[in-house]
Amino acid sequence: MTTERPYHHGDLRRAVLDAAVEAITEHGPAGVGLRDLARRVGVSHAGPVHHFKDKAGLLTALAAEGFTLLADALDATVAAGGDIVDQGAAYVRFAVGHRAHFEVMFRPDLYHGDDPALTEARDRAGAALAGGVADRPDPELASVAAWSLVHGFATLWNTGALSRTDRDPEAMVRAFAGSMFLT
Repeated sequence: MTTERPYHHGDLRRAVLDAAVEAITEHGPAGVGLRDLARRVGVSHAGPVHHFKDKAGLLTALAAEGFTLLADALDATVAAGGDIVDQGAAYVRFAVGHRAHFEVMFRPDLYHGDDPALTEARDRAGAALAGGVADRPDPELASVAAWSLVHGFATLWNTGALSRTDRDPEAMVRAFAGSMFLT
């Protein structure tokens, strides 16, 4: 259920991004439209266009924000002494907690993939993930395996393809990632 929150002043760009997260949560990325977002924040249809130009521009900004949030979460995990399993749990926690971002980030058909802010944020998140397996005999292969494991699990969890019992997704990923990546 959507609640109308008229926009009065402040950061319209942030308000539109927040409304986009809400819309994606409700209807998926296909359900996002700039006119609907303008209505949600209580501005004319030109307001979002001023900041994002088009839907792809909006989703580019949302993907860049998502990659930045993911990189921050992964970096914080490493800074706290976390290992590859902790990074995997942080990835799943991000995917479940920021589902709208996650749904857009890995859909390059939805956004401008050559956007500099997006490229920088995506590269930073990728480097954080790769750092967790840098000590492996084949770091590139280990990075793909680790990413596939946590990304696939998070996607299956978010789409409801896994049976959602009372199990915690982070605990589940820790259990199977630990058996695969800790020596």
